[in-house]
Amino acid sequence: MTVKRPSALLLLSEPYRGLIDLGAYFTFNRLLKDAPRGDGHPVLVLPGFLTTDLSTVLIRRFLGQLGYSPLPWKLGLNLGQYEDPADIFPRIEAITDEYGQRVSLVGWSLGGVYAREIARRYPSSVRQVITLGSPFGGITEDNNARWIYEWIHQKKVTEIDDALVKDILKAPPVPSTSIYTRWDGIVSWKHCIEQELTPITQNVEILGSSHIGLGHAPATLLCMADRLATSVNDWQKFVPKGWQKRLYVNC
Repeated sequence: MTVKRPSALLLLSEPYRGLIDLGAYFTFNRLLKDAPRGDGHPVLVLPGFLTTDLSTVLIRRFLGQLGYSPLPWKLGLNLGQYEDPADIFPRIEAITDEYGQRVSLVGWSLGGVYAREIARRYPSSVRQVITLGSPFGGITEDNNARWIYEWIHQKKVTEIDDALVKDILKAPPVPSTSIYTRWDGIVSWKHCIEQELTPITQNVEILGSSHIGLGHAPATLLCMADRLATSVNDWQKFVPKGWQKRLYVNC
């Protein structure tokens, strides 16, 4: 079945809805401080397509407030090198050597696709993966950013290696949570969900939000905090409690 890209209305409203998400981050900051505290382990945050570490500053600030060691990816502009993301792998080795602990990966959009691939290659170094609006279920399918990728790389997304596409579809061998919204105006939400759920994978749909503001939405951050605080030896699926239930759909 063909999955259509998000509508023009969703795409055009992305900047406005992104500002709402950003405003919510600051408006509800006090509530976010009540999120589960961290244990200090390193969390690498990977930015989306055509963005840099600047886009993840607020996520890393939030994680730092909770007691984690949030880290930028330090690789400049993410240009979508699906088939040659080699530069990121030495970064993982350096982090695990420095902290002596497994690293959690938070990937926004394309950054989440990278995070899943890192976990596949370095399962002993990765604690868990959290993706935010990451279209790992359809990287060769149509979306509202596809033409930019094809223009930059001068090739069609359908030319991406078939073996790589099949690998990206597979769930990582570590606990993995996909956070998404049906209001995504860049990629189809249907491409952002794990199709074959296992005891260590979960899809979490948040109410409202946007693709470009997903990382700042309070619902995203609260879920992220809960996931990161979950014991590495006893991973449990996310279950919102109390008033937080209103921020999620079917969760």
